[in-house]
Amino acid sequence: MSSRPFTTCPVSPPEADRDEPPALDTLACNLTVPGAPYSAQIARAAVRSVLHAYRLDPLAPAAVQVAGELMAAAWHLDPGRSLYLSVRYRDDSLRLTVYDGHAPHAHPRLAAHCEARRRVALRLMGAVVRDCGGAWGFGDSREPGGGTRTWASLPRFGAADYLSGGLVSAPVGLS
Repeated sequence: MSSRPFTTCPVSPPEADRDEPPALDTLACNLTVPGAPYSAQIARAAVRSVLHAYRLDPLAPAAVQVAGELMAAAWHLDPGRSLYLSVRYRDDSLRLTVYDGHAPHAHPRLAAHCEARRRVALRLMGAVVRDCGGAWGFGDSREPGGGTRTWASLPRFGAADYLSGGLVSAPVGLS
């Protein structure tokens, strides 16, 4: 072990220009919340804040609705256990994923019943995703411990158009 004294702290990187938003490909937010009724509220607030920081506020109405619905359904299907939310921006789409600990059923009828319950619980979210031109689904979690992964992908311009009735269009060269 070296006996050299500690003399300096590492130098912090220069302050970024506060007028410039962070690059969209760096948007990655992960949050673990308790499996409780207020989890959806926490998820909605976190998604709204992240989108604001990246100056993606026009996506907030759709994304906040989807995040809340994903979290509420996960809580109803797996109450009391931690839920995990992932928010990422890739390929010009916002991707929201919720992991819950509800393990798949081995018996085919139980599995079909559980899948139907999840689809019914996410009916409103499915309509929002469809209105945005996105996609959603669920399946086995790839996380340690198993469970279910439910995801939704919202294309940037479809989500921005969500409440405007199609009045917003992609800037020239970005469509």
